[in-house]
Amino acid sequence: MTALTLSTSAAPGLRADAIVIGVAKGAKGPVVAPGAEAVDKAYDGRLAGVLETLGASGGEGEVTKLPAPSGFKTPLVLAVGLGTVPEKDAEYGTEALRKAAGVAARALAGSKKAAFALPLDDAADAGAIGEGALLGAYSFDAYKDNGKDPKAKNGKAPLAEIVLLGGKPRDKAYKAAIERAVAVSEELNRSRDLVNTPPNDLNPESFAAIAQAAAKEHGIKIQVLDEKALTKGGYGGILGVGSGSAATPRLVKLSYTSSKAKKHLAFVGKGITYDSGGISLKPAGHNETMKCDMAGAASVFAAVVAAARLGLEVNVTGWLALAENMPSGSATRPGDVLRMYSGKTVEVLNTDAEGRLVLADALWAASQEKPDAIVDVATLTGAMVLALGNRTFGIMGNDDAFRGALCEAAEEVGEPAWPMPLPEHLRKGMDSATADIANMGERMGGGLVAGLFLREFVGEGITWAHLDIAGPAFNESGPFGYTPKGGTGTAVRTLVRLAELTAAGDLG
Repeated sequence: MTALTLSTSAAPGLRADAIVIGVAKGAKGPVVAPGAEAVDKAYDGRLAGVLETLGASGGEGEVTKLPAPSGFKTPLVLAVGLGTVPEKDAEYGTEALRKAAGVAARALAGSKKAAFALPLDDAADAGAIGEGALLGAYSFDAYKDNGKDPKAKNGKAPLAEIVLLGGKPRDKAYKAAIERAVAVSEELNRSRDLVNTPPNDLNPESFAAIAQAAAKEHGIKIQVLDEKALTKGGYGGILGVGSGSAATPRLVKLSYTSSKAKKHLAFVGKGITYDSGGISLKPAGHNETMKCDMAGAASVFAAVVAAARLGLEVNVTGWLALAENMPSGSATRPGDVLRMYSGKTVEVLNTDAEGRLVLADALWAASQEKPDAIVDVATLTGAMVLALGNRTFGIMGNDDAFRGALCEAAEEVGEPAWPMPLPEHLRKGMDSATADIANMGERMGGGLVAGLFLREFVGEGITWAHLDIAGPAFNESGPFGYTPKGGTGTAVRTLVRLAELTAAGDLG
């Protein structure tokens, strides 16, 4: 993991491979952002003009490299675009800083040390810059032979050390912000690793083993239900989905408790380690990225461990519903009826609507502990991708105020989300002549139908929200900001922020 430290050193005297500064888009050309005063002075106050000559505009995500000025112990200056200059007396937003730091960290792959001299007005800015840089430096190359370093990124190791200039190493708020950035980023990057790991190496059993190791390391209580325990307990949804695979399913329960907690949150994650669609086989071209169908469980896992590392004063339980959905002679068939853990029966009309089946069992299990709120996270429907695109996840729930608070938390940490309804008229489409409910309903509004299905398995009186992360969980295009290609770690920061707000008593 890339190291992150604060420093009060002056930019000219710091030994590093590069110094990162910010440049913004002004009305008359690029404007050098605060934090880069020493660099600008070394260019006789003409740095903005030099950058403009080199083609820089200050646009978001833009990178411009130039030789460091005379007298600096750093050979390179990297100017990263922050977007439009803020209005008078306004500051650069934390998300703009987070994105810029991520872009810079990616651009400096192969470097050993970089000093970041971006706008830094308070501890929140330091945390945002640190988080963005650590997330941007992420690389997944465990399966590549680069000839140099198995952890190298296209032959270049990720940026090894990040120094934030202008920070206050002895200030409690700054130290806490950096410690938080490290804990959250490391766990989020762990979730990315899980999503990126190919399904021949990550199945329900191996995922559970990884969770067990992390739980032992961070003092988290863990319970793993294997196929025998699931059968004895009557978890028909998880068993039904996993019945076609040689890799047997698991339900993992992670419990972080605080002696000072007054609230209890339950996070439930869909963990389909590979989704072929089962007997309702996915069409050609739709299987290649289905290793990512466990992204919800990965996010829940990461969030619980992050809460433990941060010592949050709230109890957090994570439920990982793990199965592999494969076609075989023992697989669940369209038309089969499953008896769920709640006792309800479900007619399976489409075996590719499997995520809601494993979640239903886990939601009911979570409900038995009567937490103050349950949040489930899942790459659940293509319909949500059609509705909101590849970078925004939808939030549904049985409490408008809670749904709104989650949307605000997501926006605060830089994860685009949008509130979605649960129209009652769509529930009728899941009526079944054979069972209590079918796992499919109307085609139009499919993402909302899935939310309505899940609601059926939430205990009475429990506040609940559903995050459909099907769009942003896996980035098939090129990297942007601090987001890499492949697994993104979407929802980890939203869940952690929810836990923080709950611990602080800011959610009632």
